[in-house]
Amino acid sequence: MLVSNQICELLNIKYPIIQGGMAWVATAELAAAVSNAGGLGLIGAGHMPPDALRKEIRRAKELTTKVFGVNVMLMSPFVKEVMQVVVDEKVQVVTTGAGNPGEYIPALKGIGARIIPVVASVALAKRLERIGVDALVAEGHESGGHVGEVSTMALVPQVVDAVSIPVIAAGGIADSRGVVAALALGAQGVQIGTRFVATTECLVHERYKQALVKAKERSTIVTGVSTGHPVRVLQNKLTKEYVERERAGATTEELDQMGAGKLRLAAQEGDVDYGSVMVGQIAGMIREIQSVEAVMQDLVSGIPGVMEHLQQATRFKA
Repeated sequence: MLVSNQICELLNIKYPIIQGGMAWVATAELAAAVSNAGGLGLIGAGHMPPDALRKEIRRAKELTTKVFGVNVMLMSPFVKEVMQVVVDEKVQVVTTGAGNPGEYIPALKGIGARIIPVVASVALAKRLERIGVDALVAEGHESGGHVGEVSTMALVPQVVDAVSIPVIAAGGIADSRGVVAALALGAQGVQIGTRFVATTECLVHERYKQALVKAKERSTIVTGVSTGHPVRVLQNKLTKEYVERERAGATTEELDQMGAGKLRLAAQEGDVDYGSVMVGQIAGMIREIQSVEAVMQDLVSGIPGVMEHLQQATRFKA
């Protein structure tokens, strides 16, 4: 099921498994490890200044000869400079979030880059296909970090039906069952973020990882709905205070100020009480820290067992 499909051919990778481009989490080390293991690793640019991104890209080139990419947040104050770095460094795959990458497509196409935006709606998926992107990541509400309103199970097949380019499913995928389910919905690959956080090659603070490992199925919460920028994070002292202020009628500016810098606080400094620990709802499925290679092998090697279960479960009598 994972050999020579459209995504593998498009991106020149062994398995159609893409690591999420998580800001402050997806560094060169993680991206290179995923690419070396047969998937597509991504550096999460987030709000990274251009010089810092250039350093990460060059570090990844030292760590792998395989294809890797960069995730660009289009709301970044450095987005134009970051895109220029991506072009200068001839990054082969660019995923984008929080906007429309249309103005950057000519330059990216000029270096032969594959352009794969993340979408949370059918309308945006159709609009982006028209401007010439190569594939789409349909990301459901289960994801960690910035989320849309529609669940993965509902969103993926609707996006698949609406466009003719390959679709990659994201949100709520942590094991072989999720991979097979995504493919059954019509996706050509999967994007996985949270499970790759719990790896030895991920350089986030150890307390961030342990908070993830200890999480249960109801440990996350979506904050910021009133601001128009909902974010899924682990519940902690920060989210309790944030929700109280949100319900009390705090302004968008006040709430934005409250959340500013909190992801870095958690990921880099390990403050899991007052930092923003962005993980998806599948956090409750993750019980240990593994190597990236072990995670990838678990994802792939478990597929035959899932398929056997499906064959047994679908023996219906006429």
